[in-house]
Amino acid sequence: MVQYKRLIKKGEKHRLSVEEGGSGASAVTVSGGVYSKTAKQKLLLTIFLSLLSCCYIFSFSSFSLLGAFSRESKGFGPYELFIAPLCSGTSNGTICCDRTGSRSDVCIMKGDVRTHSASSSVFLFTSLKNKTKITKKIKPYTRKWETSVMQTVQELNLVYRDEENNSLVVSSVNDICDVFYNVPAVFFSTGGYTGNVYHEFNDGIIPLFITSHHFNKKVVFVIVEYHSWWIMKYGDIVSQLSDYPPVDFNGDKRTHCFKEAIVGLKIHDELTVESSLMLGNKTILDFRNVLDQAYWPRIHGLIQEEELKAANKTEDGFKKPILVILSRNGSREILNESLLVELAEEIGFIVHVLRPDKTTELAKIYRCLNSSDVMIGVHGAAMTHLLFLKPKTVFIQIIPIGTEWAAETYYGKPAKKMRLKYIGYKIKPKESSLYDEYGIDDPIIRDPKSFTQKGWDYTKKIYLERQNVKLDLKRFRKPLSRAYDFSMKRIGLVYISHKPDVTN
Repeated sequence: MVQYKRLIKKGEKHRLSVEEGGSGASAVTVSGGVYSKTAKQKLLLTIFLSLLSCCYIFSFSSFSLLGAFSRESKGFGPYELFIAPLCSGTSNGTICCDRTGSRSDVCIMKGDVRTHSASSSVFLFTSLKNKTKITKKIKPYTRKWETSVMQTVQELNLVYRDEENNSLVVSSVNDICDVFYNVPAVFFSTGGYTGNVYHEFNDGIIPLFITSHHFNKKVVFVIVEYHSWWIMKYGDIVSQLSDYPPVDFNGDKRTHCFKEAIVGLKIHDELTVESSLMLGNKTILDFRNVLDQAYWPRIHGLIQEEELKAANKTEDGFKKPILVILSRNGSREILNESLLVELAEEIGFIVHVLRPDKTTELAKIYRCLNSSDVMIGVHGAAMTHLLFLKPKTVFIQIIPIGTEWAAETYYGKPAKKMRLKYIGYKIKPKESSLYDEYGIDDPIIRDPKSFTQKGWDYTKKIYLERQNVKLDLKRFRKPLSRAYDFSMKRIGLVYISHKPDVTN
């Protein structure tokens, strides 16, 4: 009643006398046997304030739907519906695994979670009496359908332990935990195809964003099959997703304890973030914003803005578009690359040839592509760097024979979702080095599908590992000119929009 009375006092214009006698009844005055207008207003006010009191009380309830929705929209509420649908509403003290995904398995552990690297295990200590609980196994990598590579990925045991019968249990969790975190953990592997830039982003970094972004950096990454070079290469990105240093699961023998854990990563599609499957409707452009935030501090130290502007302007003051060629060696190499550079410069581009290797600092690659207007490259893992391009820039993918499906699936479609101007240039047989080796009548040239349908091994050995490209520059001039015209229109609009207004 105290809370109710306080709310009434705020009304000022209407007051009700509240009797706090033995009966606790309230008296509403009725004058002359007639229900007066004032009394009616008071009664309506009483009903309204009663409803308001209920809302006030329920607003503090943990079961409030409004509160739950608010927390979920901020990323602090239930996430299982998006990460592991079958585990939606997982209760404390339980382990739930969702294996319905075609690309990856994801398990949720809630309660007293502790690492035990010596046995490749993650323990969940609970006092719940459930003798049917059995160990669950999971390989926290996102290519579950590829048996050969999954055989190389370390398996984790997710084990229930009875805390009442455990000899290690003492009064405080901090007494048995070497490191205790008051935030969740995400376990994942950097094994498998790690070492290939496409797989590093597609199978690892983007799924890590999908799985963890809703924690707003209040999460610890526990890495199975940890590689120091991977951390050096992607540490800037990882630091944008977590405020905590990553844990080397096998190398760090200490017991790390968490209040909950996600084991495995959620993946959507090739280089893609599907907004309908994300809390907050995040997209691949939100992921690209993470890259911007990760690399800008380093880029800021590398770039000299005034020198760049001076170098990129012609005598008439208009900015030239920058074209970057991602160069390859060994296979799918552009054999007449120097002539391609001359053609691009003749059309009007400033040309940079980028030859990244495993030791190239990723921030430098990001800087180069992020400031470019057009990127050209032959289909392959290096095309993953399209993630570094700004929206509305041009991406020209040179597509060797026998690689059409992979080129469109792995890079063409993601480029469009990135809002890039995508141009797929399918080479003619005479532009392939395989033409000189086999001739026009060979099925390898005449009917590539008859070989690619036999499986990935055939495609890889013939069309990826043994094929180079010699561009027909007369034919290639057309898409290159399109890219130039598109870039000049975009640059011109930007340039014009920033010209000072000299009119009176």
